[in-house]
Amino acid sequence: MATALADEAFAEARPRRRGHRSPLWWPVAALPAAAAVVYTAATRGLTGDLHYVLAALRTGRAAGYSPSEVFTHRPFFYRWFVALLDRLAPFGGTTAREATMNVIGVLLAAAAAYALHAALVRRTSGREAALTAGATGLALALAPRNDFLQPEWAAVVLTVVAVAAALGLRRPWPAALLAALPLGLAVMMKYSTAATAAIGVLLVYAVDRGRAVRIAVVGVPSALALFGMSVLAGSHEWQWTEDMPQINQSALSRTGIRPHFILDRSLDFLADRAIASPVLLLLPGALLLVLTRVRGRLRRAELLAVAVLVGLAAQAVVVVQGNWFLYHGAQMPVVAAALWGVAVGGARRSPPWCFGAVSLLYGVAPVVYAQLPEESQRSWEVGVAGLVALLAATADVVLDKRRARSRSAVLVALSGVVLLTASIWPGSPHLVQYGKVTSTGAEYLRSQRNAAEDADRIRAELPPGAPVLYLAFGEAAYDLGHPARCRYPIATFLQRTRYLPDVAELKSFKENADCVDHGPAPYAVLERPWFQPGRVDPELWRRITAVYDCPRGGTERLVLCVRR
Repeated sequence: MATALADEAFAEARPRRRGHRSPLWWPVAALPAAAAVVYTAATRGLTGDLHYVLAALRTGRAAGYSPSEVFTHRPFFYRWFVALLDRLAPFGGTTAREATMNVIGVLLAAAAAYALHAALVRRTSGREAALTAGATGLALALAPRNDFLQPEWAAVVLTVVAVAAALGLRRPWPAALLAALPLGLAVMMKYSTAATAAIGVLLVYAVDRGRAVRIAVVGVPSALALFGMSVLAGSHEWQWTEDMPQINQSALSRTGIRPHFILDRSLDFLADRAIASPVLLLLPGALLLVLTRVRGRLRRAELLAVAVLVGLAAQAVVVVQGNWFLYHGAQMPVVAAALWGVAVGGARRSPPWCFGAVSLLYGVAPVVYAQLPEESQRSWEVGVAGLVALLAATADVVLDKRRARSRSAVLVALSGVVLLTASIWPGSPHLVQYGKVTSTGAEYLRSQRNAAEDADRIRAELPPGAPVLYLAFGEAAYDLGHPARCRYPIATFLQRTRYLPDVAELKSFKENADCVDHGPAPYAVLERPWFQPGRVDPELWRRITAVYDCPRGGTERLVLCVRR
């Protein structure tokens, strides 16, 4: 794409130059990447949010509700996406099923990367297309556990496919029509993922303005049509679309716009995101390397403006949701990885060795950072690391004219593989907040095993297959696996009154509360730290205790309540 960005003429309008490619390039770079992907698929598991969705779908299905009719705090098309993943992994224990879902996700990432490569190879050199598509695919396949298979991740996969379709076909209108479906589905993954779809349009604009306009013109009606389809197919979809934003106490619609807080929190969030995905630290340097190869000041200014808009769109979705969860920025490392591939693959004379050396160093940085004492983990240090990467890119720009011509980029490509595997190791950060690593991957998996042991204790007290009212987060329902009797298998609306009393006025809350005393399950499972009986709506708790006898006292996180 750096070649395609060099001037405004279409790439296919001029002959492509294919340099000599080393016979060692492909296996030397691909084999370590493949090994990392296999290791990740076998060991990564799934994050708690996926457990929540899977638990709601499974226990809701046992109650007779399809994914169209069960509430999971996720939109219609994403529910069906996860349900399909679950149906494709029907056998074996939890570890085997999660590994199967990981493999399917990796195959989706590989398919998106292949489509992108097929589109780019028509417009630029083989090396640049391979590194750009390869880095994009690896960023998706090796995504941190918090990102993988989340709505934001799925939206990125669909957007990559849409970009490939928009740029790959020779005729622009058929290309836009082909891209419209995946682009519209990207929006439907979570609605806030419209920002990811917009980023895709901006990236197409950077290469071909006309195609970007066409894909936007066709993509917007496509997204609206898909939303209409979801409302028609799910009887509660419009209601949930209205009610879901009301249960988020941190949403911008509730807190209002506070510029100083937003700026400070955004800087901390970007640092946290870069600790989890250090490829973000290379983004400014990669942008510099790409812009220095572009001819014409106006063209450089235009591409810089596109880059700024992409960054604003990526951060805006995080700000609007207000929770500052790392996975809300799942599109960021993928964009950074794609730009890294453009920067390295598009080098005209010699690969950027300084930039590659820093990439290699940052590939091991997260594991080292997670072992530092808490007082040494500070957000500003992450900013310094980004500045170092920018200085390395600057050095490559200065030295490029003095270097002898070199076509081999295999060592720099390998540094990219190391960089993109940074988030998958057991010692890498799993959760980061305000620059502090709150848990590593190994610690997260340990906590999952402990939660499963709690669920085993409750399961031993339940008759086989007995229906349950879950007053617990999806993790407990996921581990227990007993059926529900309600289209609200997880009491999300009920629990939110702990923070927001006015949630009790929502229609979805009233329907969820009806699960307590209208045909209630013979048992309820209460997760005390999550549901907190003393803080939820008092009238609701009175209704619960009128129906169920719950243990008092004790220190157990999870307890079993029996219908009176």
